[in-house]
Amino acid sequence: MRTHRRLLTVTGIAAAALATAGLNTSAFAATTLSSGHVDVLDAEWDGADLHLHVHDEETGTEYEPADVTLSVPAAAKVANPGYGFLGSGSQVWLLPDTEAEADAAGVLFPGISTEHLTTGVLANDNVTYRLVSATRDGAATEDFSIYAGSGSRWFDSNTATTSFKSRTFAVATHNHANWAFEEAGTYQLTFRVQGTVGGVTESATETFTVVVSS
Repeated sequence: MRTHRRLLTVTGIAAAALATAGLNTSAFAATTLSSGHVDVLDAEWDGADLHLHVHDEETGTEYEPADVTLSVPAAAKVANPGYGFLGSGSQVWLLPDTEAEADAAGVLFPGISTEHLTTGVLANDNVTYRLVSATRDGAATEDFSIYAGSGSRWFDSNTATTSFKSRTFAVATHNHANWAFEEAGTYQLTFRVQGTVGGVTESATETFTVVVSS
């Protein structure tokens, strides 16, 4: 069994100290992650509550989502593969589902993890991740999706449909898919993880900031 320990980032420590002193914390920028293997959605059960955090697989560091900015550079742009849900633009910004492709492009290899959830705790040994909302530059957006293989959608921010908003994963697993952004801008992606423990529904909701550069 892997030992799991939450680390408070330097940013979080500084912000907490300033907040205690009643000072403005806005001068402290969030940690920026722009490459390498990062589990963007990583669930944990601490014995009383579910939690969502960002886990940097390269360093083993865990971050509170509010302390992290995920950077998607112009180098992530690829030709639109032509799936209808990706819109009509000629290009999309893509964080690929294979580590070799991500490393070659110098971009993030994003994961969805339940590795830190052990069997026998949650009902049916699974949890559900839900895309609660997505905005780009402050307005609701249809420009974000996660899909596997040849266009098999897992999540889609298109508000015209209620489909592709949630997906269930077995505990103790590690999952990868393509994260696609159709336009540059600052995205705020709110996800919820939910499961049942002892007949009680438990959940955690966090917002993740993604900056897509033109």
